[in-house]
Amino acid sequence: MAAGVPDRDANEGAYAWGLRRNEVRQLDLVDLASNPRARQFGDAGIIYVRFGKAMKGSPPKRRTVLTLPEFSWAVDCLRQWREEIRPLYAPSGSTGLWPSERGNQIITAGQISRAFAEVKREAGLTDDLDFHSLRRSYVTHLVEDGYDAFFIQQQVGHEHASTTSIYTGLSPDYRARVVDDAIARMAAQALTTQE
Repeated sequence: MAAGVPDRDANEGAYAWGLRRNEVRQLDLVDLASNPRARQFGDAGIIYVRFGKAMKGSPPKRRTVLTLPEFSWAVDCLRQWREEIRPLYAPSGSTGLWPSERGNQIITAGQISRAFAEVKREAGLTDDLDFHSLRRSYVTHLVEDGYDAFFIQQQVGHEHASTTSIYTGLSPDYRARVVDDAIARMAAQALTTQE
């Protein structure tokens, strides 16, 4: 969110809370709330997603996404966005968290996609990455940080755990750490059994 441009900043917000493109672009100021168990995040401890992906023929699914310590940097960025940058873009009376730099109520999905492509190009990242890669990275980081599988499923709004597992692309370091931990447990158990 350091860029100070709505579509770029929305990309960072999508990653920090594991949101889909449409979910992040439709956030309103009222969708931010404090979490009484994580007061350090101020009024960005909870993100209320009102326009989650719907099943065919159903209204959008709502969910509550908690701000996690690993993404505390996003809280400061979001505060700076709302206090210093958003007022420069938001039309009078706008409640959209991410108003368009063209003065529209909210940014379009296309604006977010173009900003993602631009950032990707500037960073020298592969063309294979798409906006949804931010969401997959979010899920993978939560798995690698030891969060409960059901908690992760709820955070990202998946109906089935199998969908969440598809998103996970564990790093070689993480897999090596899991194997090392398993070997250490087995060795400790073997020593305990011998005694």
